[in-house]
Amino acid sequence: MSGHSKWSNIKHKKEKGDAAKSNIFTKIGRELAIAVKQGGPDPNTNSKLKDVMEKARRNNIPNDNIMRSIKKASGELGAVNYEELVYEGYGAGGVAVIVEALTDNKNRTSGDVRHIFDKCGGSMGTSGCVSFMFDKKGVIIIDKENLDEEEMMNKAIEAGALDVVTDEEVYEIYTAPSDFFNVKAAFEKDGLKILSDEIARIPSNSVNLDEETTKKINRMLEMFDENDDVQNVYHNAILFGEEE
Repeated sequence: MSGHSKWSNIKHKKEKGDAAKSNIFTKIGRELAIAVKQGGPDPNTNSKLKDVMEKARRNNIPNDNIMRSIKKASGELGAVNYEELVYEGYGAGGVAVIVEALTDNKNRTSGDVRHIFDKCGGSMGTSGCVSFMFDKKGVIIIDKENLDEEEMMNKAIEAGALDVVTDEEVYEIYTAPSDFFNVKAAFEKDGLKILSDEIARIPSNSVNLDEETTKKINRMLEMFDENDDVQNVYHNAILFGEEE
């Protein structure tokens, strides 16, 4: 259970976005709304809602804001209905791109996403045009502090994980989507420090980019990041300066 870190090729976007963008409250608020809509307002019986609430707290969203979003989504404060949308396309250099969005206005979001693709040297495609290049997997990032590799491997195997990748400061644990919550719960029970966790789209192949094309892809990622409707962006690029 080891291998090359695919997550490290795309997590730079997540780190930059989750740590710095001013619209993180808006994005997580929409995730809370979808979770409530799908499974109800009680985190004790809605594992997805519990997961998003943990994500909100990791991003320093006040508990009052979290509860207000849940009440709004459950209709107590006047609900707003968000639709989950997935867009596929190609960025500069033939990079495969998947954009996940939550929106209350499909026409607006579709137009914005298409504009970003076009402006950055890419093109929005049809459903299925690049999704076959990605696999959905649970990704759990665990701090390496006071935890050696052999011990982490054993815990991952016992919990039912698919793979463990050792990075410089963290372990990347990969799971089947159906096993994600069980594996995460096992790690939490063992007292492991989980830095992030999510169901993500992992590319099965990669495209190496030169410096100029990397600039275009980074610009595209920044524009998607700044759009309130866009929740996640996945791609299969190895940007110039990154290690394979």
